[in-house]
Amino acid sequence: MIFDNSLLLSDDQAITADAASTNVIDLGATGTPYGSSVALTRDIGIGGGVPLQVSVTEAFNNLTSLQVQVQTSPDNSTWTTIQGGKVVAAADLVAGYQFDVPYEFPEGTKARYVRLYYDVTGTAPTTGKITAGPVMARQTNNSYGGA
Repeated sequence: MIFDNSLLLSDDQAITADAASTNVIDLGATGTPYGSSVALTRDIGIGGGVPLQVSVTEAFNNLTSLQVQVQTSPDNSTWTTIQGGKVVAAADLVAGYQFDVPYEFPEGTKARYVRLYYDVTGTAPTTGKITAGPVMARQTNNSYGGA
């Protein structure tokens, strides 16, 4: 998979408590088409799904579990969770683990800004990092280099 640096939400981000992704994707303001008096209505849920790759790059310690949530905002200050992945136990949060986060935004999502939110359960971790962002396609094979 290939990340676009301008769309990267977390780049080896240390997660030591509940936290939003370091970066936010700004989908831009909607414009008004020529000859119309009304601006376009945003709906980022129409069309094909946009794969999201969220991977552990450093193993986590201390916490009980971690959940990755997709959040949107109309103003980059008020955030709404629109989807959440499964809650992952600490034992699975090792380097290379790929979160099974939602693949696409629900139809009718009209927000301008998108980010991830990392919801930690249990004791705050002192180690654990994540890299995340939209990709063209996810690498989902579970074994490497052999039969």
